[in-house]
Amino acid sequence: MATTFTKVILSGSTNGRQVNVTGTASPGTLVHTASATALDEIWVWVTNTDTTARKLTIEYGGVSNPTDLNEVTVPAESGLMLVIPGLLLTNSLVVRMFCAATGVVNFVGYVNRIA
Repeated sequence: MATTFTKVILSGSTNGRQVNVTGTASPGTLVHTASATALDEIWVWVTNTDTTARKLTIEYGGVSNPTDLNEVTVPAESGLMLVIPGLLLTNSLVVRMFCAATGVVNFVGYVNRIA
């Protein structure tokens, strides 16, 4: 059986455009819902348009287990900082993000779907 790779847009994005992180607490803004059966290799970059560095919390696969949470400080006025470097997810698990300040951190990316 051959393995296929298909590049797809993050399910939280419209037409592949950047999305503003509007969530300020858990559960955060939807980034992507993984395939129910295929393996999703997820790539996500963030930007911070604010003049202040912002802590971003990434909820990877869940929101209640401490191992689901990843925190990163996004530098002020930064662009396209890689925060999810091709990590794998499946079984309809969800990736979300939240930040204490709304309207300043954006994300963009894609998924390599492996079936």
